[in-house]
Amino acid sequence: MYGDPATIRKILTELGDTWAVVGLSDNRERAAYGVARTLQRFGKRVVPVHPKAETVHGEQGYASLAEIPFKVDVVDVFVNSHLAGAVADEAVAAGADAVWFQLGVIDEAACARTRGAGLEMVMGVCPAIEIPAL
Repeated sequence: MYGDPATIRKILTELGDTWAVVGLSDNRERAAYGVARTLQRFGKRVVPVHPKAETVHGEQGYASLAEIPFKVDVVDVFVNSHLAGAVADEAVAAGADAVWFQLGVIDEAACARTRGAGLEMVMGVCPAIEIPAL
């Protein structure tokens, strides 16, 4: 786990309620689908980001972070670790406040770049596990 409890709490409670979930599709068998639903139950707006740009959980999807026409507070990343760094860089460019790499998604260099750009960063932690405890 790469995220202290204070940072996790800050991202989940203080940084805003619009979450772009990169890798979220309408595939109900994928972890992103269930995590996004949990985030919605806790009052977060979930914006799907996937090449298919599908509508998921009632929210319009986008093919990339750059295509989202409004501010995203947190970018939740459900892609392989070797792709995650590019997503973190896109989150910085998009003006997000935080990046959250899901369980198993680790990229130390991306974490350092993201934090260096002034964003909050968590790696290897699931918000759907953390948010009910708050």
